[in-house]
Amino acid sequence: MGLLSRSLSLAAVSAAALIAAQGSAHAGAFALREQSATAQGYSFAGAASGSGYLSSMFWNPAVITMMPGWWSEGHASLVIPQVDINPLPSVPTFVFGGSGDIGQDALVPAGYSSFQINDMLWVGLSSTSPYGLVTDPRQNWSGQLYSRSSRIFSVNVNPVLGVKVNDWFSFAVGPSLQYFDIRLKRAVPFPGAPGASATLPGAPSAVLDGDDIGFGFTAGVTITPFAGTTIGIGYRSQVEHELEGSLQAPFGSIGPFANLPITAKLKTPDQLTVGISQVITPAITVHAGFEWTNWSVLKTPLVIGPGGGAVTDIPLNYEDGFFYSLGADYKLNDQWTLRAGLAYEQSPIDTEIRSTRLPDNDRIWASIGVGYQWNDRLSFDVAYTHIFTRETDIRILPGHQDFEGLPFVADVDASVDIISAGLRYRWDNPKVAIPAVPLVRKY
Repeated sequence: MGLLSRSLSLAAVSAAALIAAQGSAHAGAFALREQSATAQGYSFAGAASGSGYLSSMFWNPAVITMMPGWWSEGHASLVIPQVDINPLPSVPTFVFGGSGDIGQDALVPAGYSSFQINDMLWVGLSSTSPYGLVTDPRQNWSGQLYSRSSRIFSVNVNPVLGVKVNDWFSFAVGPSLQYFDIRLKRAVPFPGAPGASATLPGAPSAVLDGDDIGFGFTAGVTITPFAGTTIGIGYRSQVEHELEGSLQAPFGSIGPFANLPITAKLKTPDQLTVGISQVITPAITVHAGFEWTNWSVLKTPLVIGPGGGAVTDIPLNYEDGFFYSLGADYKLNDQWTLRAGLAYEQSPIDTEIRSTRLPDNDRIWASIGVGYQWNDRLSFDVAYTHIFTRETDIRILPGHQDFEGLPFVADVDASVDIISAGLRYRWDNPKVAIPAVPLVRKY
């Protein structure tokens, strides 16, 4: 098998693994930041300026021009959340108890490959899961009117073309194809019973689900103004989805139907990431990062029935999200590298719109990592992160976008642990020079 074929095959295997994976959102709202074990060691500081090596192409595709030859990387992150929603005694349904742990452990894989054509051109391919969410409270609990289980799943495949213009400037751009799937479940009244029966144990469920394939693009630049200084700027575009699916409920519980075909338009947000990496000494490099995610584009998607009218909606109305990070690495020797980083994440969700499906809040990331260079082709990375979440509450009262006539007030206890591992391999011989111009063969 040829070197390029092997690289593309590894990326395809990573995409297949993504299809089998479930995701728990841990990057603000329902985004997944766990795309790189290497960059995670810095709390993703400098991710856009190449701190994650090839996996940094998730944030900035232009970093592929920093990787001479043929490369592939595979990463996997085990996300272990702990999220409990505890209603206050004043809640009318307090007697039915709290949610239990709604967080679901998840394995999030990602794969990357790049191929240098000559000293100017690179091609690359990534397969990632940029969005994901699985929350699953107890079937019967005090907040079941507002949510039972929730699931969001995505797969994104992104080929890119990178151009190294000169020694200090590179750029890259490429289309992205994204599959997006959503499934939301909540309690509804018993058929023929008053609406309040939705709060009782054993109440039936309504399930909204839909999926779609949408298209977008990524673009980025890397700038090296001075020796030892790298600046990276990357952009991931919005992807518009027209979800097609169904709204299912027991006949008579929410209307004169049991299975209604629906559509809903939803945009995933665009994202801008800036990174800077600075060599301090031959052994020490520091990294910084900033990320803006345009969550405010989500608004309130309408769920449209067969007649073209809205049958319900999905109230989101998030604010924009921001992420600030600092990190450093220390090169012990030619084989071992130690990493550490801190980050502060400003959530797009606050008390005014916080729901029982996604009780997100601002948080602090603390990470450590280590890299081991086995030889000039093969290296390994591992990282650990603990996320500290600010004290969080849910206040679904009159005026709240989710209010359905039942006050629900609760406190949320939440924390997250993430363990990641990555493997990086160079397929070609690093001692063989890359051609200065494309090879032309005569037959």
